[in-house]
Amino acid sequence: MLAPKAFLDALSDQASRLFSGDTAQPRSELESQFKALLQSGFSKLELVSREEFDSQMVVLARTRARLEALEAKVEEMEARLNPAAAE
Repeated sequence: MLAPKAFLDALSDQASRLFSGDTAQPRSELESQFKALLQSGFSKLELVSREEFDSQMVVLARTRARLEALEAKVEEMEARLNPAAAE
């Protein structure tokens, strides 16, 4: 994974090369090349999609809820096994 500064420097260098050409390129060509440049840079940052992030948040919330339920059951069982400690 690239450090943020290295990523921005590389992106800046590539963008400079893209826009410094002697011949004027059509806007659509520039947009397509810049989009490819950004996608290449973002892939090096190991980012996740919004959908993947949201699905992992759902899994995490479910896991936390189950863990809290298990902790409550363990506390209840410990209280049954050792009633003097619960008082």
